[in-house]
Amino acid sequence: MSVAGLLLAAGGGRRFGSPKALIALEGELLVERGARVLHEGGCAPVVVALGAQADQVQALASLPEVVVVTDWESGMGASLRAGLRALEARDVTACVVALADQPRVGAQAVARLVAAHAAGAVAAVATYDGVARNPVLLDRRTWVAVAAAAHGDVGARDWLRAHPALVTQVPCEDTGSPFDIDTPADLEALA
Repeated sequence: MSVAGLLLAAGGGRRFGSPKALIALEGELLVERGARVLHEGGCAPVVVALGAQADQVQALASLPEVVVVTDWESGMGASLRAGLRALEARDVTACVVALADQPRVGAQAVARLVAAHAAGAVAAVATYDGVARNPVLLDRRTWVAVAAAAHGDVGARDWLRAHPALVTQVPCEDTGSPFDIDTPADLEALA
């Protein structure tokens, strides 16, 4: 069984003032860090969904595979749909979806989601102190329905909430933090 990684990094970073894919933390671009964490957690292949300033991100970052989201301005749902489409032709059984603006999510969280899938989970969500956050694992059989439910800035959330019996919660509070960077003050607090 092979589980792919999908990093959503297409947004323009309106609240931050620039695309978060281009933000560096501890000498590493967030987009590179996110792709690395997916790989280290056991995902292969890893695909990065880019949109805002995609050419600049690709010129500056060392990334595995890229899908350019042409309608990225419509929100995260567009990135998720584009990423899942890019993975359809791949021989993978599931994918772990992560966000570039959560740099403290650890590879161990990804590995736990992959292990949950190996144990039979159809969908698995990392939880931190009992609260469902990211990353999220989606079995290939869910992709069409998840993509249909993804809209605006909603990724898989609506589908996950509509199918609670299919969702396995995976405790990850000891693996890192889901803290996301939305503003320059968030980055300063994290650094």
